[in-house]
Amino acid sequence: MAWAPNNIKFAVCTVDRVVLLYDEQGESRDKFSTKPVDAKYGKQSYVVNDMAFSPDSTKIAIGQSDNIIFVYRIGEDWGDKKVICNKFVQTSAVTCLLWPAEHAIVYGLVEGKIRLANTQTNKSSTIYATESWVVSLASNVSGKGIISGHADGTVVRYFFDDEGSGESQGKLLTHSCPPYALAWGANSIMVGGCDKKVVAYSREGHILQTFDYSRDRTEKEFTVAVASPSGESVVFGSFDRLRVFNWAPRRGMWDEAKPKEISNLYTITSLAWKKDGSRLCAGTLCGGVELFDCCLRRTIYKNKYEVTYVGLSQVIVKNLSTGTRVVLKSYYGYEIEEVKIMGKDRYLMAHTSDTLLLGDLLTNKLSEVPWTGSGGNEKFFFENETVCMIFNAGELSLVEYSSNEILGSVRTEFMNPHLISVRLNERKQKGVEDNKKLAYLIDIKTIAVVDLAGGYNLGTISHDSKIDWLELNETGCKLLFRDKKLRVRIKPRHEILAIGFKSEVTNFSFLGF
Repeated sequence: MAWAPNNIKFAVCTVDRVVLLYDEQGESRDKFSTKPVDAKYGKQSYVVNDMAFSPDSTKIAIGQSDNIIFVYRIGEDWGDKKVICNKFVQTSAVTCLLWPAEHAIVYGLVEGKIRLANTQTNKSSTIYATESWVVSLASNVSGKGIISGHADGTVVRYFFDDEGSGESQGKLLTHSCPPYALAWGANSIMVGGCDKKVVAYSREGHILQTFDYSRDRTEKEFTVAVASPSGESVVFGSFDRLRVFNWAPRRGMWDEAKPKEISNLYTITSLAWKKDGSRLCAGTLCGGVELFDCCLRRTIYKNKYEVTYVGLSQVIVKNLSTGTRVVLKSYYGYEIEEVKIMGKDRYLMAHTSDTLLLGDLLTNKLSEVPWTGSGGNEKFFFENETVCMIFNAGELSLVEYSSNEILGSVRTEFMNPHLISVRLNERKQKGVEDNKKLAYLIDIKTIAVVDLAGGYNLGTISHDSKIDWLELNETGCKLLFRDKKLRVRIKPRHEILAIGFKSEVTNFSFLGF
């Protein structure tokens, strides 16, 4: 079974080698038949051992026991024609596979090799080789690291990019039995197998915790495991039972939740977690597929939005009228305290212990920036559609939506948005790639202009009267401001001369800039 990364499609392959496609509600929408490596062997000559969606959700890779991987293009819409776009013939049966990056399929073979198939060049290569059958594969949360479980109990780790962690590669640990149930959580690796034990290992392969069910006569071997998209929860499947483990960040340990027991479910053979964290599917030996709703809590905001906390660090905000959804997630794994919908019900804001999360529901642009020690006393202004203005203890901070760094911070006591103007790449200029300007008040009679892209001051403008309104033009080359005497002034940048309009003007706009 496999969920598409865009959360729209769910694929199930049955024992009759037919791939069934369902929507997110579990309604059957489409299907297609798989093929043997050669038609002369017949449709009964192989089984499908694993499959995975491409990152763009338009293709499915099928790993088969007859020594081949087929990649099917299924299209974006239901009913699109299904065509084979890649074939990767192997020297032994494909046991498991992942599709973590755009053109790279990672898979394991019976002969013990972990290989990489490039769908762009239609070529495959060996990443590393072992002497033992590959029984399981799992990736970390980012998809840039993989671990493989082998029949002799070894677990091997490999990084495409260690993201600065400095963690080692190669043989990581040796488990007490073949690690058929293998998952890479946010802070440790979870392993289970036929000895009825679940063991949590550290990032360097040391045992952290052991959950021993060998004396429980109702428990059978663990056949499969899956981690949630955030890595904060891991589910193990056995006979008639799902065991759930949740990471407790404050204690640095795994806590076991109450197991989900279902009579006559029989052995769980496959698990798949929806990429937004809201659904878990379990496939059984007898051909059943169970769809479970996953959430810590759910709230309704003004009958407009449904806010679902699917994990400690992941929240889904769904527009009830349109059905569109935004997944707000802490990429550092910090616990999200509470999600607030602000700025005329368009913008999201949430605190964690060390960061601040912001999002635009209309454009689906999300940000997570470092933010500590504020005490929740900030004031947020959402008048600008490209940037959020945050005031806290006499400091103004700017966060551009979709950026994970604070755009700029300045000291000012004037919190009125009419006394601040931000322009971010609003009109293309010849020879200027990144044009980001800020104008604000240093004091009631002095305006400062800052280049946010370069991180330096462009200059200050002193005036003889109190300023009560200011605005930069689209390119940030001209400044318009008004004083308490209702005089409007235009300041071209790098010029000292001011053109004063002494008539009382209250309504005005930029013309001809």
